[in-house]
Amino acid sequence: MEALTGAAEACQIRSKLHRADSRPVEWRIFDAPLDYETALAMMDERVAAIAAGTANEAVWLLEHPALYTAGTSARPEDLLNPRFPVYPAGRGGQYTYHGPGQRVVYVMLDLTQRGRDIRCLVQGLEQWVIDTLAAHNITGERRDGRVGVWVQRPEKGFGREDKIAAIGVRVRKWITFHGLSLNVAPDLGHYNGIVPCGITDQGVTSFEDMGILLSMPEVDSVLRAQFEALFGPTLVL
Repeated sequence: MEALTGAAEACQIRSKLHRADSRPVEWRIFDAPLDYETALAMMDERVAAIAAGTANEAVWLLEHPALYTAGTSARPEDLLNPRFPVYPAGRGGQYTYHGPGQRVVYVMLDLTQRGRDIRCLVQGLEQWVIDTLAAHNITGERRDGRVGVWVQRPEKGFGREDKIAAIGVRVRKWITFHGLSLNVAPDLGHYNGIVPCGITDQGVTSFEDMGILLSMPEVDSVLRAQFEALFGPTLVL
């Protein structure tokens, strides 16, 4: 995904991304791993319903079976070893990995109610991850030219940074879909089959890799609290 954010272009996230009517966003957690193609079909259906005014905004939290996805900027040479199924994602970005131990979050918001600013949306998603990490005493940072959230790893070498969360969004009729993935405790060796997000000089990490052992429900609880601080109330159905 192209770099849509930068320090010089910061928006007033909390004011701009809140709905004026404070209508809650449906918050759903899937208990079992969800097939990727099934998830995409469900998401397409929900986005169409939100655009038609027949469904509320939604955030879905889930895990996928091990797989690789190719964004619209994916380069064939970055698929090093297709040990898992590879799916075209239809989102921005390049290759990434999804699998057990990673929290995937699909975000379906109506930007006609939230400022109609895609750059601000991406900054909001980044800030959501940064605030979630901060609640666990991890300093997450943005990097110009690199979408996602990064943590400094000086113990791995001078200037070393690892990516802990990937962000890739798409907007149709001002409704967002796809979203982000946050590494809780995935098998990081599975990233070796791709060049993650086209970046060769840095690595990937997770809560577990940084010595922080958390259950997925513990992470989900903080994600919900930090989402509400940025985007407004949620409702579990």
